[in-house]
Amino acid sequence: MAKDIPYCPLMSAGSEIDKVCTLESCAWYLPSVKKCSMYMLAYNALLETNARQRAASHSR
Repeated sequence: MAKDIPYCPLMSAGSEIDKVCTLESCAWYLPSVKKCSMYMLAYNALLETNARQRAASHSR
């Protein structure tokens, strides 16, 4: 998979072929950050999980 071609995580899930992101034509695309909202949800969840793990390890 080429790094410069954005792929749709929703349409590509369960498919053997990655589906290309339609960018501004997609309801899930966030033009303000030029990212897919699915990507942003996953990224924010990762940041939150990392923060919780750090907090838990510091409280021990």
